[in-house]
Amino acid sequence: MTFREMRRSRQQLSNEESIAILQKATAGTLALLGDGDYPYAVPISYVYDDGKLYFHSALTGHKVDAIRKCDKASFCVIERDDVQPERYTTFYRSIIAFGRIHIVENEEEKLSFARMLGNRYNPNDEEHLKKELEKGFSRMLMICFDIEHLTGKEAIELARGKIHP
Repeated sequence: MTFREMRRSRQQLSNEESIAILQKATAGTLALLGDGDYPYAVPISYVYDDGKLYFHSALTGHKVDAIRKCDKASFCVIERDDVQPERYTTFYRSIIAFGRIHIVENEEEKLSFARMLGNRYNPNDEEHLKKELEKGFSRMLMICFDIEHLTGKEAIELARGKIHP
């Protein structure tokens, strides 16, 4: 698949800047093909690692059904949303990732990704992470999103260097 080029390319962030947003932010919106082919977008925590995003989930639900139905997805993160009322604009920075998503079936990989996610949100607390995984691991899924296309964009005022992020 060939993905569209950004219409306002002067505002496009570099791949490195886009990845930095993924590494810094703590939540985004996962968009899937939901029931009745309606878009289904859900806010979700994640961890980024080497071109992939990882999420956790309950064993069943709308999100899981949508992933099993269609493996195409997108993920959006807004890093900056600074409304400028007097200018009738917003100083923003955001990314959108497109890719394929699947449920991690391998138990060792599932545990590894669950640890990665746990360590992101509660670093240096191996004892509590181990207890949490012992308690809930059998009732959770890990989901992997393979990024195929990543774009980032910022407000023209930021791109021109007038305002610092």
